[in-house]
Amino acid sequence: MSRVPSRFINRELSWLEFNQRVMEEALDSTNPLLERLKFFCIANSNLDEFFEVRIAGLKQQIESTVVKRSLDGRTPTETYQAASLRIHRMVDDLCRCWREDLQPQLNEKGFRFHEIEALSDSNREWLGDFFDESVRPVLTPLAVDPSKAFPLILNKSLNIITRVERQSKRGIEQRLCIVQVPRVIPRLVQLPHGDSSHEYVFLADVISHFIESLFPGNKVLGSWRFRVTRNSELYVDEEDADNILKAVENELRNRRRGHAVRLEVDHDTPEELVHELLEKLELSEEDLYRIHGPVNPIHLNGLLKGDHSPELRNAHFVPAPAPVFRKRTNIFEVIRNQDVLLHHPYESFECVVELLEQAAVDPKVLAIKQTLYRAGSDPRIAGALMRAAQNGKQVAAVVELKARFDEASNIRWARELEEAGVHVSYGLVGYKIHSKLCLIVRQEEDGLRRYVHLGTGNYNPTTAKLYTDLGLMTCRPEYGEDAAAVFNLLTGFCQFEGTTKLMVAPFEFQSRTLELIKRETDYARAGKPARIIAKMNSLVDKPVIEALYEASQAGVKIDLVVRGICCLRPGVQEFSPTITVRSIVDRFLEHSRIYYFANDDTPEIYVGSGDWMYRNFKKRIEVAFPIEEPALQSRILDEILPTHLGDNVKAHQLRPDGTYEQLTSVGTDATVRSQLKFMELSRQAVERPQQDSLEFTVASAPPENQNQSAA
Repeated sequence: MSRVPSRFINRELSWLEFNQRVMEEALDSTNPLLERLKFFCIANSNLDEFFEVRIAGLKQQIESTVVKRSLDGRTPTETYQAASLRIHRMVDDLCRCWREDLQPQLNEKGFRFHEIEALSDSNREWLGDFFDESVRPVLTPLAVDPSKAFPLILNKSLNIITRVERQSKRGIEQRLCIVQVPRVIPRLVQLPHGDSSHEYVFLADVISHFIESLFPGNKVLGSWRFRVTRNSELYVDEEDADNILKAVENELRNRRRGHAVRLEVDHDTPEELVHELLEKLELSEEDLYRIHGPVNPIHLNGLLKGDHSPELRNAHFVPAPAPVFRKRTNIFEVIRNQDVLLHHPYESFECVVELLEQAAVDPKVLAIKQTLYRAGSDPRIAGALMRAAQNGKQVAAVVELKARFDEASNIRWARELEEAGVHVSYGLVGYKIHSKLCLIVRQEEDGLRRYVHLGTGNYNPTTAKLYTDLGLMTCRPEYGEDAAAVFNLLTGFCQFEGTTKLMVAPFEFQSRTLELIKRETDYARAGKPARIIAKMNSLVDKPVIEALYEASQAGVKIDLVVRGICCLRPGVQEFSPTITVRSIVDRFLEHSRIYYFANDDTPEIYVGSGDWMYRNFKKRIEVAFPIEEPALQSRILDEILPTHLGDNVKAHQLRPDGTYEQLTSVGTDATVRSQLKFMELSRQAVERPQQDSLEFTVASAPPENQNQSAA
């Protein structure tokens, strides 16, 4: 089939539309004020990463000799120009959100950000002492010497550039100097009005106010903040790297010094100074962003720390234990009796941690095998693995060193695990280990039994409270055999020989997905029941999108819940008439991947770690696993998917033109906010009497009807 650019949405522009939805949460007055501030910081942080990776990648493509068009037919230059225009509008909107909305409302609630000139004499005196005692000793002014190389500006560091003047024998001389705002000092300086007060001055303002003391004998003519974003992608040649851990460590050091891709400056920075910075950093006007607000506002996250102002936050939510674990302490006994489906964060992740902690000390457990993608700072999972090794068990951990922006944390855990006697592997050359898989081998009365946990989210107890994910605990022999085969592939030297239950990338995840879509297409053409519902983070893969288009033209009803990037263009009569796409952005990060195929009224449901993207299909080790237990299938079909499809509060629907419109409850029977609904179901499960079998709540409508009412 020939390429028709209008059939696809540009990947970079689609991501920017996702970040727009994040920003809209900051603008939504129905959200508590500090939650709005959190989304404001997330939107800015997302942009940082977009520049560090995606814009940096576009710039590299532009500079290379290879000319390649994106799915929608744009060259790298055309994509960059379109993205730049969109980002400039977004940055202006974010600055306006702070100046005209968030800051005034925070001020009304007692969170005040002061100009130093407007402070009382006593406060200015206190700030002077604070600067002399705690700030000035840390500062290192760097002169910009025309005869020397421009000082290295570290990635995402906040800096102050100042113009100084002095009288010399040759007359009046002017010089530029740069002072980096230290990262070791909180960026919000709390004024001395008691621990419960929220009176602040920005650290950069403090430094600017007293900066003349750094240049004795000079007169300061002015000072302005600026910030540089650099290419932060890691470039590790695993084929040539004798020690992959050392190679990643070296690249992490280089990340702070990559090529500049963005310059942010105070909105009132003089033009000649801006041009000089652009020239020194080898950037163009398109790379310049004038900030009418805080430069690097991510540090406003500091306002969220502590237990103050509960009335300005979401009501506290404590994940409930899964019903089957409420009165049973032996997790192996529970899994031996039945498969367990976990829905995080509505059901606690603690049972996964406890599974490993019990395995570490259980004399019947012989071996533990574990993948770690984003291990985080919580020590309990790594600690359980180390304790198991110290107790004489065979323990293997497959640690992904190249998990973006978690590399340093994973390197630290890899070293500690090795020192404790854990066999640490870094997987296969050329592939990220993104699968979420744990295998425990236990000696029982009737022989060896394998216990398996598979999930859509990381083995990270902290993010498990913030991300929505699914997990399966099972001891079915076929799952255990498949999991063992995957670990043998990751830690040994063997070929992939296929699996019975699991779909494993890069070997068969894409091909099996295409087969499942084609089967629904064939059923629709034969007049049989055909339906596809899929929930994921991103949808980019061209073969899958084309297969979905073909299925739609055959009459398959397709409902997609795609949180972030979606290159599929829905609702176009010529090729996607029966496809809808929704995105849900709410309190928790939607992270679960669910793939449902009606299969002529014999449903097949897969859950897994991978999105429908080329990188997940071809560049990563991913595992998708079937949900076969009827009760668990019913929970997904009757509760989880209908609730997502019925959301008419936080859901946005993708239009054919690539923009999104927020769904509303106007004209419907009920208001449905999916995450609140799941939290309520969690509370109800705690209040219900304990039963031996797995409990779940059936929603009021099956996926078909629920979807139609939401649309």
